[in-house]
Amino acid sequence: MEFFVHHAQYYETDQMGIIHHSNFIRWMEEARVYMMEELGMSYKLMEKLGIISPVLNIKCDYKDMVHFDDYIEIYTFIPEFNGIRLTVGYKMRNRDTGKICAIGESKHCFLDKSGKLINLKKQNPDFYNMFEEYKNMYKEELFK
Repeated sequence: MEFFVHHAQYYETDQMGIIHHSNFIRWMEEARVYMMEELGMSYKLMEKLGIISPVLNIKCDYKDMVHFDDYIEIYTFIPEFNGIRLTVGYKMRNRDTGKICAIGESKHCFLDKSGKLINLKKQNPDFYNMFEEYKNMYKEELFK
């Protein structure tokens, strides 16, 4: 799968002319939605099938500054998945400099519309297999 590219916008900068740290979290969500669309199972389809996936935890380690007009490549991978919980990893790299600017992680679970925890392996094997296959494609050396 290709990486997601975000073009840093002027409105995302802070008073110092650097992209404000909160925007990295938004970019991670954009990349996660893109990842699922590329895998053929969009968030829209998942929710249409009655499955929601709230964020349980999110973190981001900032490594290098990003400025207006930079292009950031966001690589997604799945370090952990068991059908009930999903962890998505993110490596963000400046396209022009090649420098890693942030490393992040979001943790999710899967619920039905009533808020009850579900197991994708039983509830929706297609989604389960999609995440399991993508998890197995993860090669850490690609993201160093």
